[in-house]
Amino acid sequence: MMAFTIAARELRTLFLSPLAWSVLGVIQIILGYMFLAQLDYFLMVQPRMAGMEDVPGVTDLIVAPLFGNAGVILLLVTPLLTMRLISEERRNRTLSLLFTAPVSMTDIIVGKYLGVFFFLLIMVGMLALMPLSLLMGGALDLGKLASCILALVLLLAGFAAVGLYISASSNQPTVAAVATFGALLLLWIIDWTGGAEGNANGVLQYLSLLRHYEALLKGLVSTTDLIYFLLFILTFLVLSVHRLDNDRLQK
Repeated sequence: MMAFTIAARELRTLFLSPLAWSVLGVIQIILGYMFLAQLDYFLMVQPRMAGMEDVPGVTDLIVAPLFGNAGVILLLVTPLLTMRLISEERRNRTLSLLFTAPVSMTDIIVGKYLGVFFFLLIMVGMLALMPLSLLMGGALDLGKLASCILALVLLLAGFAAVGLYISASSNQPTVAAVATFGALLLLWIIDWTGGAEGNANGVLQYLSLLRHYEALLKGLVSTTDLIYFLLFILTFLVLSVHRLDNDRLQK
């Protein structure tokens, strides 16, 4: 219960800051432009596809690329939202107040995580309205759309978990933001190397966020990808709890 109280406080703090509103506005403008660009591209190639067999539909040509671009853009934005979660408490010397409060380290971490995650869910919901608007003039593969939404939700949940852990390990929000971006980018491109072979290449592919995200965007919902994201999120949340607990013991 305390975790939800902390989450509500964190979400309220986000909306009281100009950063949150700026992020929402800028992200919607950028993704809205990309959505309209993909729609324009579909209308341009649609006459050429008339009469052809097994052609990609609206969902493949508009929705999946939109969510693919959203993943990259939010990789850049999420560190700005997570950088202050713990590091700002440490910088302002208010972390000791949390330690003396009648809440566990797990409640603190889960509460702060849920606060920023709920904010990210709002962005996903606003993004989902764009492809849903296409239902007024045609049909969509709702199953594939649901898979794309699930993919972005899991990806952002992973981004937030990494950002929270790095924020818990840093004294400066700016340092936390840069380190989070670097870590997420590394996990995004970790399998781009062409030198790895055999088992090493398989391990890099499994660790890559991009590989699992792309599979879900194609509508291929497998337990392998779901387990990867759940383990990924849980690992960084547990690490965050241990990091905060170490700080408490040192006080």
